[in-house]
Amino acid sequence: MAVDLSVECMGLSFQNPVLVASGTFGYGDEYYDIMPFRLLGGLVTKTITARVRPGNPPPRVVETDAGMLNSIGLANVGLEAFLRDKLPWILQHAGPSRIVVNFAGFSVDEYLELGAVLGRTPGIDALEVNLGCPNVRAGHIHFGADPEGVRQVISGVRGKTALPIVAKLTPNVTDIASLAQNAVEAGADCVSLINTLPGMKIDVQRRKPVLGMGFGGLSGPAIRPVGVACVYKVYQRLRQIGSKAAIIGIGGITSGCDALEYILAGARLVQVGTASFVHPQAAKTVVDELERYCAERNIESISELIGAAHEE
Repeated sequence: MAVDLSVECMGLSFQNPVLVASGTFGYGDEYYDIMPFRLLGGLVTKTITARVRPGNPPPRVVETDAGMLNSIGLANVGLEAFLRDKLPWILQHAGPSRIVVNFAGFSVDEYLELGAVLGRTPGIDALEVNLGCPNVRAGHIHFGADPEGVRQVISGVRGKTALPIVAKLTPNVTDIASLAQNAVEAGADCVSLINTLPGMKIDVQRRKPVLGMGFGGLSGPAIRPVGVACVYKVYQRLRQIGSKAAIIGIGGITSGCDALEYILAGARLVQVGTASFVHPQAAKTVVDELERYCAERNIESISELIGAAHEE
């Protein structure tokens, strides 16, 4: 039977619920010959900052037993080069795939600067606000771990653009549901869960951390149960307050069944990240497996499964 994989989210229609996660697919061009993102629901770009960033000292990536640690340090080409050199290529090759631009700042003003420029740039469908950066004016507390920081950034960006806003939240907090509520009440149309967990690997021969910065962000299958739980909790909270804001599930998705866990927990969309490093076509494989799952069970539309794990 024919399965409808399209999903309505943030006032946009996505041809399927699978996107590639920020920082794991570059700007789309590196993978395109192997995995054209036009086959997916959307591309989430590598994080953009106001100015070019060289990133952290190497080593930046190390494999772990069930995933990887990274300490990239938001290395990117900067806003000007992104708009001049990267975005035109992305738009030319996107097809029906949605373009979500992820960006980050180290002060509220920097977030607003980026939001204002990106928010009026033709061709961009939505903005994903990376709240995992330290606020250099508030003792380097991460914006995403501070309710007031979340409110200031999201409400500020909301005032700069009419585009849909996705607030990308960290799991490294006491109550992620409350932070998601803060983001939505400040103007976010959607929250994406979760960003990486902090981790470290030590070389027992050298007796030193492997990563150049010591600590890194843990991603991959190891964090999927945490991500699913966060999506489940946030979905419950949003329903309690009567919010229609959407959720994007991220963390450890390597198969259609993994994606379904997030969808059943309440995610309308999912993002495939670390799996693309192992299998560049992982995102398309997830799409195919979702379609097969629905067809085998006579499920006409993937949307029927969103939040189904909450049904009594």
